[in-house]
Amino acid sequence: MYFRTTLWLWFATMISAVNLAYASSQDNPSANNDTSKSKVPYYADWPKIDSAVPKDAEIETFIANILSQMTLAEKVGQMIQPDLRNVTPREAKKYKLGSLLNGGGAWPNNNKYASAEAWAAKSDEYWDALEDAYKGRGFRIPFIWATDAVHGHNNVFRATVFPHNIGLGAANNPALIYEIGKATAQEIVATGLDWTFAPTVASPRDYRWGRVYEGYSEDPEIIYQYAKQMVYGLQGGVDGLQGEDNVISNVKHWVGDGGTLGGVDHGQNRYSEDYLRNIHATGYFGGLEAGAQVVMSSFNSWWNENNYDPMRSGGAYLNNQKIHGSQYLINDVLKGKMGFDGVVVTDWNGQGEINGCSPSNCPQAVIAGNDVFMVTNRADWQRFYRNVIAQVKSGIIPMARIDDAVTRILRVKARANLWQKPKPSARKNAGDTALLGSAVNRALAREAVSQSLVLLKNKNNVLPLPNDDAYLLVGSAINSIQKQTGGWSLTWQGDNNTLAKDFPGAQTMLGALQVEVGAENVYTDINQAPAGTTAIVVIGEDAYAEMFGDISKAQTLEFSQLKASYAEDLALIKKLKIAGFKVVTVFYSGRPLYVNEEINHSDAFVAAWLPGTEAGGITDVLFAKGGRDFTGRLSFSWPKQKCSTTINRHAPNIPDYQTPVDGLTGERIEQDVNGEHKPLFPYGYGLSYGSNASVQATEQDLDNIHLDPRDYGCGMQAPDAGVAESPLEIFGKHAKGEFVARISGSINGWAGVPVGKGTTTIGSVTTKGIDYQGMQQSAVNVKFAGNTGSYAGNSAAQIYMQTADSVGGDFNRYVNADSTLEFDIKMLSKAPESLVLSVHCVYPCRGEVKINRVLPAPGDDWKTIKVPLACLVETGMVYQMMNTPFLFFTTDAVEFNLGAVRMVPQPNGIPNDAVTCVDMRGKSPPALTGSSYNIVSDFDAKIDIGEQYNTADWGGIPHGDSHLIASINDQGKVFAAYNDDSPESYKGHLKLNFAAQNLREFKDNGSLVFDLFVESLGSQKPANDQTGLVIKVGNTDSKTGDIFVPQLDGERLLVGEWQEISIPMSLIAAQMSSDFFIETINLVEIFPAWANTQAGVKFQMQNIRFSQ
Repeated sequence: MYFRTTLWLWFATMISAVNLAYASSQDNPSANNDTSKSKVPYYADWPKIDSAVPKDAEIETFIANILSQMTLAEKVGQMIQPDLRNVTPREAKKYKLGSLLNGGGAWPNNNKYASAEAWAAKSDEYWDALEDAYKGRGFRIPFIWATDAVHGHNNVFRATVFPHNIGLGAANNPALIYEIGKATAQEIVATGLDWTFAPTVASPRDYRWGRVYEGYSEDPEIIYQYAKQMVYGLQGGVDGLQGEDNVISNVKHWVGDGGTLGGVDHGQNRYSEDYLRNIHATGYFGGLEAGAQVVMSSFNSWWNENNYDPMRSGGAYLNNQKIHGSQYLINDVLKGKMGFDGVVVTDWNGQGEINGCSPSNCPQAVIAGNDVFMVTNRADWQRFYRNVIAQVKSGIIPMARIDDAVTRILRVKARANLWQKPKPSARKNAGDTALLGSAVNRALAREAVSQSLVLLKNKNNVLPLPNDDAYLLVGSAINSIQKQTGGWSLTWQGDNNTLAKDFPGAQTMLGALQVEVGAENVYTDINQAPAGTTAIVVIGEDAYAEMFGDISKAQTLEFSQLKASYAEDLALIKKLKIAGFKVVTVFYSGRPLYVNEEINHSDAFVAAWLPGTEAGGITDVLFAKGGRDFTGRLSFSWPKQKCSTTINRHAPNIPDYQTPVDGLTGERIEQDVNGEHKPLFPYGYGLSYGSNASVQATEQDLDNIHLDPRDYGCGMQAPDAGVAESPLEIFGKHAKGEFVARISGSINGWAGVPVGKGTTTIGSVTTKGIDYQGMQQSAVNVKFAGNTGSYAGNSAAQIYMQTADSVGGDFNRYVNADSTLEFDIKMLSKAPESLVLSVHCVYPCRGEVKINRVLPAPGDDWKTIKVPLACLVETGMVYQMMNTPFLFFTTDAVEFNLGAVRMVPQPNGIPNDAVTCVDMRGKSPPALTGSSYNIVSDFDAKIDIGEQYNTADWGGIPHGDSHLIASINDQGKVFAAYNDDSPESYKGHLKLNFAAQNLREFKDNGSLVFDLFVESLGSQKPANDQTGLVIKVGNTDSKTGDIFVPQLDGERLLVGEWQEISIPMSLIAAQMSSDFFIETINLVEIFPAWANTQAGVKFQMQNIRFSQ
């Protein structure tokens, strides 16, 4: 306690108070800005940078001497940067590589919990390998390791995790940013690494973009100031670079990634060059002035006539305008006009997104001016190495371009004093695990959290809270370290993390509140909270990183509708308010979102952004600890409408500012903040305990904010009227988290296990995230073990995508749109006969096809498979209650790569390259023409009672429990008995399986007939909607839904008497839309009604036959 108080006093003197002098321009954000008050200048042209790390004649002579001795192969080796998981020290030595990176979720020896010492030791392995590589050459070139330390050294176990940039922007304190940069550098050097891909200096302009939280602000003013301070903190100027307390800093992503059209990651920037420079580039001007040594190219494109193609002689850039291939922006502007003399590095396989390029072959990206190539996959970087050498020798790539790239690489290494520094583990503080998450750095992070909080509502001064009361703490985020830290936190997407195991010492809101008021005064059950208790509700977005956080065209900014679980948080807030609680809502998010209802039903509402590991910084302010107050102010405008997606403060540095327009169409690409999209809370808004807000909300009554009735996506002109217009992204690069990938199998009782970005296994099936479509871990390698070894007889397993809560929804609009279910697949072994594609409408309702019959042969190529939804409908799928849009099931060994699963509307009809329903069917046997066939004596039917579940968790019946037993005697009589003591959640099916039979001739006039003796209906509840027994009939691909026959209804069944049951084949056939079904029937199934208890039901059957 005393220690924290001391730190507060220290920060009070160390960190300058921020004067939020934005109110006047925001209160009246006219087009005629008063640029004299701006903290960032207006740039009429690209400025010449006066870097804090100037050229040094001695260094230039030194690197020129080395360059003159290098072979072409050695030079190209310096330009390649693989991912840690795809390069060994031996390979680094062989190819004389210049650097490597560890992507999100990559750790030494694949150990998530590697110590600082282990990181430094691994760094030594590569350093030593390169030292060996240059023995006998007369010169040496040190190796360098880069990492994504974007909110602290966030990829390393025990490191301090600071708030994400969006929160730091709200703190409005450049001095704080400098201290965070220093602390981050300290922890990076402790692990023996040299270079961080930070800071991000994007200006996010559309809240649908899934990387908004990586930006400090929508406003170029804050970004300009912050970029300078973060670079100074990380790099430390000339002296810092040469010493052992700082690291190389990297501003990213050059340029305009925050301005992508529609908020689509890797998308199109269509701003004018003037606005690209003065809105999207100011962070680079500040960061490069501070001496940043590296710039990372951006995935986005820039659609402008000045953006030419260096592979063409003259003419416009006719490909896709990707900045990775932009000689204009990289070479002519950044290196030319601005005079940047450091390194330009590509983003993760970014060169592969240029038309005509692949990750392994892209001379255009080299010619454009990129110097270091993040070619992450082993096969790709080795091919890239060979291709560049060949392209230089053939004259495609000029040798001068290679020399320029290598000169820059050597220059940065020399400025970092790497020739004089010892190997990583021998440097100052290297391997010192105590520096990771040190008390001082955690205190700094806690302070950053406190300064980042923005108070949006405080009705009747419900805040600050007294610390001698009891509190009800509820909501999805009260103890969720994943929601609290967000993406880029130990793993790439910030998922697969737990508090106890992955973030020891971190503090969630639950822990922080227990410390503040005592654990005995914190209630997490609404039914146990004392009367008059104030409820603190902590809610927020799930963790996500690039690509996976974009909001799709069919969605709006409405938080409660982005995921089903978010709607539960809103329902909880409303429930508490109705129950009479005072409600204080703390909202974790990576962007401003539409939360009008949540605010209406809250007495206080706090935007806490993504605060990292130190939730104590939140309680410090909620309880006014040590006089703390809310000092955070919005660095992003907050929306009032569901589709106010591009509401941005008028850039204060641009004279006669006009709302930006599309450079191609002339239409606005941002919304007018003075019109219908006026923000609810403008830029600069934020309440405090001690003073009135200098910027006012646009609604006076924050209990009754207008609710936007819009019920269709921001990318749609009107509701889809029951016919889908946009693809439904289920899994992969463009998926938005609506569905969760899981694996399960008989080996684990069919309990679903979420598929992570790394390796996930239950033994019988294993998945591993892989790169696809230029995106890290956006696809998955799937390996089924098969019916061998310890899995013999227990090999059945599946991978599937399902709604997060397993509840079905109405997706029939995709059927109405003649959609196809599409997926990309690379077969690594032959598809077995047992591999099927299934789609569920809440199991056991489903459609299923023999997908193995249309999958490609094993090979190196991906193939897109397009399955008409009609094929799944005809096998029993009901899309009005779909909960599982994709499932692969098998009992046999098979391996494949899977990605880009989606449902695609086909307004022009099913495409010619789609598979047909016939393709996935087997051959029908000859039609039966007799008058009657007994399924036991004629078809040799066998009993199967393997399908038994506990619907409480959709796992199997617990070991040792018995639910259904059944047998068949020599006379063909079937006996079935359900345990008297089974709970209602236990369900079991009695199946009679036989070889497929063609009953086409029975379709119109035949019947399924059997004699039935019901001994007891057990504990069935007569008042339920479903009673008695239910029939299903199946074929080789699928089966009908439940068939309710009046004779089998509980009220009409004769208990204790034999009776003949007859079910018309026309009724059975009507359940399915394909004649193939009636031609391949192989299953009759009977069971007690699903929506009732099955306990105690007992019956017998005989003379089971198809008759006509």
